[in-house]
Amino acid sequence: MESNRILIVEDEELIRLGLKDNFELENYIVETAGDGDEAIEKADSFSPDLVLLDLMIPKKSGFEVCRYIRKKHPDTFIIMLTAKIEEASKVMGLEMGADDYVTKPFSLLELLARVKAFLRRGPRTGSAPAAQPETPTQDAVDFNGIHLDFKKYEASKNGIPLEMSAREFQILKYFWGKRKEVILREDLLQDIWGYTPENMPSTRTIDNHIVNLRKKIEDDPTNPKIILSIRGAGYKFDV
Repeated sequence: MESNRILIVEDEELIRLGLKDNFELENYIVETAGDGDEAIEKADSFSPDLVLLDLMIPKKSGFEVCRYIRKKHPDTFIIMLTAKIEEASKVMGLEMGADDYVTKPFSLLELLARVKAFLRRGPRTGSAPAAQPETPTQDAVDFNGIHLDFKKYEASKNGIPLEMSAREFQILKYFWGKRKEVILREDLLQDIWGYTPENMPSTRTIDNHIVNLRKKIEDDPTNPKIILSIRGAGYKFDV
């Protein structure tokens, strides 16, 4: 069986080469890029299964690279590498289609675990969560003025189109299948992101996605009525 292919996009040479060595030791096929132009060129010629993408790179920005890869290579997973202070950048990257982020300085073991969790699921497009919702979902649903077509990846609110990432559609479809239930954060990490209890990360990825979704579907994101937070547990989809 052919090894998975990883593209590392990082302008700091020591980090780039160190990551390359470690992923090759894990039997991955690895290519690297030091700037945005090279990243796009490698994405086309190398066709990676997963990209580790530093946002702060020369020439084309990490955001431009992320947008390009998501459009041209929808099967490819994207994990952003960000600095602690780049909270807004994390949100923007997720909006542009990144699947997850890791904050620098990061644990190599955690990064390896996240990469393995994504690649274990197979190609990104059309990949199903590790566990399916107990309640059957529909191809299209309507609630509170929101229309979601999970098959066509189309959304609107009061007739006005909404821009949503594939990950956001996955989350909403999962919520719809478990509406009125309390959904644990651990359930989301396992069933949507593909993590296991053994490599469960401490990450705010879920929180950022929920913040973005509330901005799109709630009338007042600061006082949500649809995606409710359940203290000490997770969320409830109240429709």
